[in-house]
Amino acid sequence: MRAADTGTGRTHTGHRAHVVVVGGGIAGLAAAHRALATGAEVTVLEASDRVGGKLLPGEIEGVRVDLGAESMLARRPEAVALAREAGLADALQAPATASASLWTRGTLRPMPKGHVMGVPGDPSVLAGVLSDDGLRRVAQDAELPPTEVGEDVAVGRYVAARVGREVVDRLVEPLLGGVYAGDAYELSLRMAVPQLYEAARSHASLLDGVRDIQRKAAARQQTGPVFMGIEGGVGRLPLAVADAVRARGGHILLGHPVDEVRRTATGWQVRAKDRTLTADALVLAVPAPGAARLLADAAPGAAAELRSVAYASMALMTLAYRRADVELPEGSGFLVPPVDGRTIKASTFASQKWGWIAEENPDLLVLRTSVGRHGEEKELERDDSELIDVSRADLRAAVGLTAEPVATRVTRWHDGLPQYPVGHHARVARIRAHVGRLPGLAVCGAAYDGVGIPACVASAYAAVDRLGGDGAGAEALTAHPVQSLHGGAGQ
Repeated sequence: MRAADTGTGRTHTGHRAHVVVVGGGIAGLAAAHRALATGAEVTVLEASDRVGGKLLPGEIEGVRVDLGAESMLARRPEAVALAREAGLADALQAPATASASLWTRGTLRPMPKGHVMGVPGDPSVLAGVLSDDGLRRVAQDAELPPTEVGEDVAVGRYVAARVGREVVDRLVEPLLGGVYAGDAYELSLRMAVPQLYEAARSHASLLDGVRDIQRKAAARQQTGPVFMGIEGGVGRLPLAVADAVRARGGHILLGHPVDEVRRTATGWQVRAKDRTLTADALVLAVPAPGAARLLADAAPGAAAELRSVAYASMALMTLAYRRADVELPEGSGFLVPPVDGRTIKASTFASQKWGWIAEENPDLLVLRTSVGRHGEEKELERDDSELIDVSRADLRAAVGLTAEPVATRVTRWHDGLPQYPVGHHARVARIRAHVGRLPGLAVCGAAYDGVGIPACVASAYAAVDRLGGDGAGAEALTAHPVQSLHGGAGQ
């Protein structure tokens, strides 16, 4: 680090290194947690009055709910392991049901099994979701010559070329939309679905590649839930990690927006609010625009790249009903293909998905809807009551829900999800090359290596490891942005 010349949290002169982390979201808190484990002194500077970023605990009608992200991928170990280290082992809870649906062609249809982000190994599983013409087009994959993907290609472009647009429009789009709120025809195959990217490079047929992915997954014999939640909400995770950071002697300063960072002869100077801190190492765990602003002088090349990262905005509507007034289909919820022209892009039946919500008030039924994709910011110009109204209208059409909710909440996430267009992998490499030329500086967060909670935690760990000189360990942590074979309603 200068901090980690020795990898032990001490500088080359032997004093205890001071690491300043800018940003108190889950990435910043994970970086602080990791740095403290090396023996460093740590200060976290957070501009807002709370920690957690996009992980936000809340309540509706006295029941605890998440007002941001609500689950974490359990097949990646970092987030679940961090929860355990932060004292939440007993609160980890798998979904009570993981069976999601698609609201497509005017009805709810079970989410097909045996696919990789919407692409099947066996086309027959898509019967009912695709038209007969769409199913015939999928079968043509085996007869087509190989499709060149090069260094990167858009997910939608590649998948449509192999198996037709219906697969993209009816399956890939809603699944990727649940993760990135982006456009499948713009999102990077290499970053968003790295398993399919590697399969595309090594298999002439996309379906053969998917079957190979599935065989390898079966050989690993992974057991246990794909996703994991936390009793009381995933929003508890940053609070618990912040407590763990403080318990280890770390400092977290809320309401301290950082105005300037400057490189000095021995480290960094950080000006925040009414104080100036001296740091041996600096971790920027803030969204790309904030990192660009802070690096404008110290690393103008990195700042220019960071300014080009686009973001999608979205809104989450949380609705509570009297259970006696509502009868929902079984399952965890449904995804909505944008090609059908609906307003909502997903709904999660929260009381059915998470046992603890049902237990906290058995007479209440809570569900969520989401609105907003990249390029559709106009939807978020509606006021809260309009967003509730359009959600209720879509729910009425999808599942026949006509009851009046007893309570509603709207949570807006402006510029909440960074976009990973074609070439994002190369952009991140350029950012890190610029940053790497400045000793004692690292960046982490959702803009770089994946938007999910485990990916953000891994990105934070990699940032601290890079400061400590462990480049190989850092590369291993950030090599796979997404390690899920599928998405799910409301993930």
